[in-house]
Amino acid sequence: MAGEKNHDYHIIEPSPWPFMGALGGFVMLLGMVLWFHAGQKGVPFVGICGFLLVLYVMFVWWRDVVRESHAGDHTRVVSIGLRMGMILFIMSEVMFFSAWFWTFFKHAIFPLDGVPDLFIDGGVGLLPTAEAADAVWPPAGIATFDPWDLPLMNTLILLLSGCTVTWAHHALLENKRPGLLWGLIGTVALGAIFTMFQAYEYGHAEFSFRDNIYGASFFMATGFHGFHVLVGTIFLGVCLYRANLGHFTADKHLGLEAAAWYWHFVDVVWLFLFASIYIWGA
Repeated sequence: MAGEKNHDYHIIEPSPWPFMGALGGFVMLLGMVLWFHAGQKGVPFVGICGFLLVLYVMFVWWRDVVRESHAGDHTRVVSIGLRMGMILFIMSEVMFFSAWFWTFFKHAIFPLDGVPDLFIDGGVGLLPTAEAADAVWPPAGIATFDPWDLPLMNTLILLLSGCTVTWAHHALLENKRPGLLWGLIGTVALGAIFTMFQAYEYGHAEFSFRDNIYGASFFMATGFHGFHVLVGTIFLGVCLYRANLGHFTADKHLGLEAAAWYWHFVDVVWLFLFASIYIWGA
């Protein structure tokens, strides 16, 4: 019959959210550029408006995805596509963090911070000066964190949170609702505790983002990871809310599965940060 659906794909209705999301991202970027150029006298009002628009689009877009799932539009083929999309997103995040690890290792192995006249013209290209060989890492005057103090505590917290989210996932697979809820509650709580401890650590740092390349590399790598922990905590908090409403079943729980994948990725990144920046880099 004409108009009858004879495939497993979901043809979505026209949506304003892609355009609104792009507009919000552009306004946020424009606002940040204007704020940076204005300096201390500027107010990031335009950037904040763009950021709020991005948050709104994220909320309503994912709300529509949840509604499509309840309507039965997420067939097996569609679910495979959504899983592949999440995997590709995590792969892009791996590349993102690889950049911060790259710059940290590059400056740690070949420290150049504070070296005057860094390069000279050797006739066939740019060659490092002799003073570069005397540079040290971390730069002189930097008091690094003791990795076996608060960083170790945060490592144990994240590892435990990986166990609780796995507990929640397996409890769902076995139709044990209390285990699902308590596992998610524990993971969200541990994520919040990690964020508070990292904020406390930042508040007691004896170096800043502006001091040198060590401070910039440290805060960019660990700060973006902290942002991902915050996003993952919100992600799992939404899953907890949905689980309490009975949205997930043993056979259909793609949202929870994606959140668990994301959280395990955050755990693994922190292990590399702890080993490379806090232990080796110090």
